[in-house]
Amino acid sequence: MFKFAKKKQPLMQMRYGPYIGLCAFCFLFIIFPFIISSPREIFSGLWSIILDPDYLISDYVGVGGLGAAFFNSGLLTLSMTGILFLSGTQITGISISALLTVAGFALFGKNILNVWPILAGVYLFAKYRKEPFSRYIYIALFGTALSPLVSLMLFGNLLPFGPFNLFAGILVGLSIGMILPPLSTAFLRFHQGYSLYNVGFVTGTIGTVYVSLLKSFGLLVESRMIWTTGNNLLLAIFLYISFAALVLFSLFLLRWNKFKWIMGYSGRAVSDFVILEGWGATLFNMGIMGVITTSYILFIGGDLNGPTIGGILTVVGFSAFGKHPRNIIPVILGIMLGAITKRWGLAEPSIQLAALFGTTLAPISGEFGWKYGLIAGFVHSSVVLNVGMLHSGFNLYNNGFSGGLVAAFLLPLIETFARGGNNR
Repeated sequence: MFKFAKKKQPLMQMRYGPYIGLCAFCFLFIIFPFIISSPREIFSGLWSIILDPDYLISDYVGVGGLGAAFFNSGLLTLSMTGILFLSGTQITGISISALLTVAGFALFGKNILNVWPILAGVYLFAKYRKEPFSRYIYIALFGTALSPLVSLMLFGNLLPFGPFNLFAGILVGLSIGMILPPLSTAFLRFHQGYSLYNVGFVTGTIGTVYVSLLKSFGLLVESRMIWTTGNNLLLAIFLYISFAALVLFSLFLLRWNKFKWIMGYSGRAVSDFVILEGWGATLFNMGIMGVITTSYILFIGGDLNGPTIGGILTVVGFSAFGKHPRNIIPVILGIMLGAITKRWGLAEPSIQLAALFGTTLAPISGEFGWKYGLIAGFVHSSVVLNVGMLHSGFNLYNNGFSGGLVAAFLLPLIETFARGGNNR
């Protein structure tokens, strides 16, 4: 299925060094649960997570417990890291963004079971095209955003329980994986790289079509909100220590001070900071961004739980692939402005998530300036709260779906009026 890289390299060079760091991150998430929970609680909670329908918003801390949620995240991310290794993939910024996105959403929607049919579907597409799986591996990892549809077919009560559930779940996952690669390539032109979560827009479209088919056959699901509170102190300590470790480790690497050069990039896809400025500056940026986003949630009186930590980890992951403080802060401020001038509070769950995941629009701020980042965030704060009904929460990247729409809507207007020059 996979091919190992033929050329051997020293342990700490580019091929193996990053894998060691990623495995350390995964084991941190695997070991942490045994410090705060008993093994029985962890494995019992993991079973509850596997059986859950998983669609938005399903905080795995509430479904299976804090220990089980982190254990699921660490185990799933370690599995995805293994796939990258076996496919001979060299770790760069896009690898980090994909793996940390998996780690984040493994706290509220992805689990050690429901991702595999989608991954297998992408693999079959690669075989159909007679191309290496490694060419589509990131589409596969990001495409697991639709894994709740697999869980719904496997364990939901839409169909009579039995072998048909298994068949339906596998079929849905395989079909999603087969159509993801061609749509991802085509849809990138829709927003021209100004929304970093391109696959989120694709999965939003696919999710809308699949849910519409289910609804047309009378197979409906009720909306849900599983959102936990009360763990801010413990989780804040865990996150701050983790991000401080990233910053401190970056200080031991060469050229970490090139972080200021990272701040000069717009962030428009493709902006791989590992390739552009190296590991030192990238890890420093990731650590700083983790501190900023964690502090934001605490500052507004929000909740550190599965969904918000998922958002924080996604921001940190994309801090290796497009995001930095200069281009996300205007977007966050725009979302805050949208919340306080409308009928929502900053600490409402949907607004907390919008502020974190809405930074998919950071390239607009980076390319055109903070004013347009503010506008993008303001518009996003409204759009993201209304597009979820299209896919009924089965696209975990709801903000990616919304971000693609907002970017495509604003881009021609910004280019006309911001770059109108003599035509102004």
